[in-house]
Formats: sequence, C-alpha cells, structure tokens
Amino acid sequence: MTHTNLTIFHPTVFVLLGIPGLEAYHSWLSIPLCLMYITAVLGNSILIVVIIKNINLHEPMYFFLSMLAMTDIMLSTTTVPKALAIFWLHDHDIAFDACVTQVFFVHVMFVGESAILLAMAFDRYVAICAPLHYSTVLTWPVVGRIALAIVTRSFCIIFPVIFLLKRLPFCQTNIIPHSYCEHIGVARLACADITINIWYGFSVPIVMVILDVILITVSYSLILRAVFRLPSQDARHKALSTCGSHLCVILMFYVPSFFTLLTHRFGHNIPRHVHILLANLYVVVPPMLNPIVYGVKTRQIREGVAHQFFDIKAWCCASPLN
Repeated sequence: MTHTNLTIFHPTVFVLLGIPGLEAYHSWLSIPLCLMYITAVLGNSILIVVIIKNINLHEPMYFFLSMLAMTDIMLSTTTVPKALAIFWLHDHDIAFDACVTQVFFVHVMFVGESAILLAMAFDRYVAICAPLHYSTVLTWPVVGRIALAIVTRSFCIIFPVIFLLKRLPFCQTNIIPHSYCEHIGVARLACADITINIWYGFSVPIVMVILDVILITVSYSLILRAVFRLPSQDARHKALSTCGSHLCVILMFYVPSFFTLLTHRFGHNIPRHVHILLANLYVVVPPMLNPIVYGVKTRQIREGVAHQFFDIKAWCCASPLN
C-alpha cells in the first residue's frame, strides 16, 4: 500500500517572488513601474478634484468618469506598492489574509471597471440617440442606482472567491511566482481539486465582462447609426468627438485584458516572466493613460485642470511666505 506523506496546513504567509527569471532586472523595472504608478495616482486624483470642484462637470458622464478614476487608483494601489516593496526592499512575504484581500480587490476593480465603461456607453447612447430625453432618463436618482448596481454586482460576483480560496488545503509550498496575489495563482498551490476555482474564476467574471462588451458594442452600433443619419458633417463630427475619449479608454481596458487572459490561458509557450510582466503593466498602464486621454480630448476637463493650476499659482503668490 502506498502512503503519501503530505502535511496539510493553512499558510499564514505566502512568499511573492516578483517576476521570476527577471530578478536581476527588478531594480530597473521598478523605476518605470513607480513612475507610471505616480502618474496614474496623480492624474486620476486631479481628474476627481477637477470634476468635484467644477460645477459645469456635475453631469452623469463625469460622475461615471470620476468612478472610473477612483477604480483605477484602487486597482494600481492594490498591487503596485507591494511589487515595489519586493523590487526595492526584498519584502516578499504577504500574510494569507492580506493575499486573499488583494485577490478580492484586484478582481472587484476589474469587474467594476468593466461595468463603469458599460454605464458610460449607456450615457453616450442616451446623449446622442435621445438627446431631448437625456435629462429625464439619466436623473441623479437613476445615476445613483446605476452606481449602486455596479458596486453590488462587482461585490457579489467576486465575494465567493474568498470562500473558494479559504476552503483549500495547502501541503507543498507557499511560494507564489508573481508580484501580487491573483485567484488562480493562489489556488494552484493547493493540494486539492480546484476545478470549482478554475470554473468560477475563468467563467463567471469573464462571462459578465463579455456581456458588458456585447452591450457596449450594441450601444455604439446604435450610436454610429444615429450619427451617420445626422444631416451635417459638423454635427456628425461633434457627436463622434464626444465618444472619442470613451472609445479610447474602452480599447485600452479590454484589448490588454483579453490579450493577457488569452495568453495566460492558451499561450503555454510564452515564458512565465512575460505573463507576469504583462500583468504588472495591465494594472498600471490603463490607469495612467485614462486621465491623459480624457484631459487631451475633453475641453471641459482641460479648462478645469488649467483653472485649478491657476488657483494654486495664485494661492502660492499670495502666500505670506512670498
């Protein structure tokens, strides 16, 4: 009779390796990662402040944009500081509960951002296809219910992941070859059947995101049909320009996410360090670019940012220290 001597344990600490295979370059990789993180946090924070302080931006479109900015800050802050601690301080340890918390927030932010992009697409659909009914359809109570639905849906979809991870027994290693904790990466360390984790982790959130993509595609199909029916070229250009920044953000979110997902799932010949490097870039590059895209393409935001800087400059010049 064969006896397998496996000691079942529940690890109190996991060890994050960073980017295996690129340990010699951790210090160099940390520099652009840190700069992108600072840019993402500052850019999105400025965007939120401008939207809050500028009464002309107190519209549903900019409310959803502020939600997107807040989600981007949380996504980057959930992952990048720990990665930098690994690269700079060799602080590889992360408590089990902290790891599960990181898993929860990474996935909640991903599903939540997808839902926010869908809400923004609906906002543009109403604004262009039914402009006379915009103020009656997207009232603030309706916008509040949409925001609550986004938060509730994201929470309910990802919350079971906590229990799916906590139920697993671990018997071999607590080393995670990654710079942050993600659901399947942690589950694969377990010495038990993780079919439910794989099914739930890949199916439920992805199905919801694909549903969002389908609805966004339908919205923009209807928007384009309405735009090309407009009589004048100037009207068509103006209508399309209001959607340009949103379309850029949609592409920056979904193209890298689906590329990362597909390469992770089917790209078995791709080196592991490439997967992990892409995962690190995904949580910081779109959050860094989103406020830049909206700042460049949206006149009201450009004016709001300029006004804020003028206010700061005027305050500094009026300071008693000067």
